[in-house]
Amino acid sequence: MFIKKVAESYSGMPKEAKYVTLAAVMPSLAYGLLYTDLSYLLTVVQGMSAEFMGLVITLMGVSTFVASIFLGVVADLYGRKRVLIIGNVLSSMIIAVFALTTNPALLLIAAVLQGISEAAIIASSNALLSDKVQDDKRTSVFSFYGFAQNIAYGLGSLAISAVIIFEALGLNVQESHVLLYVLISATSLTSIVFMTKVEESKSLKKLGGNLRDLLPRKSKGVVAKYVLTGGLIAFGAGMVVPLMTFWFNLRYGISDSVSAVIIAVSGILIGLAILVAPIVAKKFGLIKAIVITQISSMVFMFAIPFSSSFVLAGTIYSLRALLMNMSNPLSQSMIMGLVNKEDRGTVSGISGAIWRLPNSVGSSIGAVVMGLGLLYEPFFIGGMFYIVSIILFWVFFRATKMPEEQTQKN
Repeated sequence: MFIKKVAESYSGMPKEAKYVTLAAVMPSLAYGLLYTDLSYLLTVVQGMSAEFMGLVITLMGVSTFVASIFLGVVADLYGRKRVLIIGNVLSSMIIAVFALTTNPALLLIAAVLQGISEAAIIASSNALLSDKVQDDKRTSVFSFYGFAQNIAYGLGSLAISAVIIFEALGLNVQESHVLLYVLISATSLTSIVFMTKVEESKSLKKLGGNLRDLLPRKSKGVVAKYVLTGGLIAFGAGMVVPLMTFWFNLRYGISDSVSAVIIAVSGILIGLAILVAPIVAKKFGLIKAIVITQISSMVFMFAIPFSSSFVLAGTIYSLRALLMNMSNPLSQSMIMGLVNKEDRGTVSGISGAIWRLPNSVGSSIGAVVMGLGLLYEPFFIGGMFYIVSIILFWVFFRATKMPEEQTQKN
């Protein structure tokens, strides 16, 4: 019966929404590799300091922040499909650069370009996806998109274990990482094949004489509340999530090829859990479903640093990630359902910008704190930011009714 309910939630998905989802799979695989392994790659493999590693991650976030709003406006004006293709291609190519060079200047340039490519994807993907679906199927489509992304992200994390195979074939640690990054980078470019089957968005803005019209003025109150709560969670997540392979190495002395397995399993479990998100949203309502899944994760967040073994820590981390990330497609569906269609790219850019800046700043601070040997504090600090965000989100949106919920009520 339960499986039947899940299947019914995803029946009748529009064909173009499926193609947008398939186009996200290989880039998500590449992101799984990069964001799981970058902290370990730069410090342990390439010998950079924890401070420089934090700077690289911060620069990626800052460049995403700077470019996101601009690229969101561009996506609304000139085409969300075009911006998404450019972002995927640039990201696929840049990922290989991180493993191919140890030149600090080139790594910083790569960080900027990676941030810009991520901004292009953030600003266009959610807007394009929401253009391809009606309100009653929007949450299901975003959940399926999140499912595909997280499964691919988990497989990208798991791919780090291929380093062991390459080393067994005679390559050293650095050569093994280079080969892996180049292979994943090349594979990521296949996303273009699926994007050719998607038509450009029709709900684009007309360029008028007033530049203020490019911003979502009618939705500014909703957007401001959404990005404030998202920014707080982003900072909290930045303190630990991008640094977990680094933290596992410091806490338990294990390599990225081992810790990546736990993170990979976490990503796959998140993907599977997201499949039930539409059922949770239908039962409790979209807003309550977001709050329930987020607050449930906090017990596990605070328990991670107290774990006596790597296996226990990895298990608790996976449970935390599963619950917290189940809310992601729900919140993305929420904001896309509340703003005007022609503003979706700009709103995606704004929310992406406000996410990446505090997330990257949190990563920089977390890297320094961990580098000092303080391995408990990042979880406590990050967890407090999560809690404040969840409380504010409930205060701001508890009375909000989504268009599809109003339709169901009538």
